[in-house]
Amino acid sequence: MTQFDLSRRHLLGMGLGGISAMAFGARGLHAQTTQVALQLSWLHSVQFAGSYIADERGFWADRGLSVRLDAGGPNAPVEPPVVSGTALVGISAADYTAAAVQQGAPFRIIGVAMQNNPFAIASLPANPVNEPKDLEGKRIGMPLANMPVLRTLCTLNGVDIERIEVIPTQYDAAPLVAGEVDCLLCWSTDLPVAMFVRGIESVTMLMADFGYTLHSQTYIATDDSLAGRRADLVALMAGEVQGWEAYRADLDAATDLTLARFPDAGLDRPTQIEQARRQVPLMFSDLTDANGFGWWTDDTVAQNIETLALLGMPVEAALWDRSILEEVHG
Repeated sequence: MTQFDLSRRHLLGMGLGGISAMAFGARGLHAQTTQVALQLSWLHSVQFAGSYIADERGFWADRGLSVRLDAGGPNAPVEPPVVSGTALVGISAADYTAAAVQQGAPFRIIGVAMQNNPFAIASLPANPVNEPKDLEGKRIGMPLANMPVLRTLCTLNGVDIERIEVIPTQYDAAPLVAGEVDCLLCWSTDLPVAMFVRGIESVTMLMADFGYTLHSQTYIATDDSLAGRRADLVALMAGEVQGWEAYRADLDAATDLTLARFPDAGLDRPTQIEQARRQVPLMFSDLTDANGFGWWTDDTVAQNIETLALLGMPVEAALWDRSILEEVHG
């Protein structure tokens, strides 16, 4: 358990080509299917549509895997199933993984789905927050558990946090729309989307654009799995790569698949397609275009380490292990 707001955290193709694809295909044809689980960080939605595509289109089956997609939730944290081996891989975030490692968990980050952290400051056009300095003199609505996030943003940008009035709120756009606060600390893919589908225009200041560098929707595995189940990890991540590239190529199809798979989840198409659209710039960049989905560099790790230190979670660069992705991307 960490100091961050669990309710926020949980609220919500590229082929391998050539010889590598032939090798994986051969495994899918001739090897016995291996059963594994991927632990998601929250309830089913388009947030995980790349994984649904990987399953639906046989990207895992072609590599000899049958992957069970386990939903998360407020009472279903990611880390315990991965530690126990119930799940081979979990979808987490750098801050949660760092906190778990500090408590002795044997985790490594083996892939980064969201290159840019989705934390944002949402405001209305009549009283916008376009940059961190604009927060001074404003009333911000947020769960108090997220104070370390706000404090870190202020430290990174020379903002006087004492000049910001923090008003405890539930995770809802209503206080902003009603004028009870001037802005909200939220994810760029949910409360701004909720306002958008209601026809309410908002201004979204992505914190990643102002130094808050923290990998999100990260894939974690244990040291034991990296040592003893590398082939399964490579196969799982290769399927994820294909699934998310297919997602990027056709957001409508990804959204339709999500709605078809979970008809009783209370999902509506306008919200899901807009969330899908807003996820793309968080997940894909020049870096992933050059190196492949899930990639990171030593420089981005160094920036993550700086942000984590400000959050009170010092880690070493060894927390990130790129060897699985190196095999996937060849």
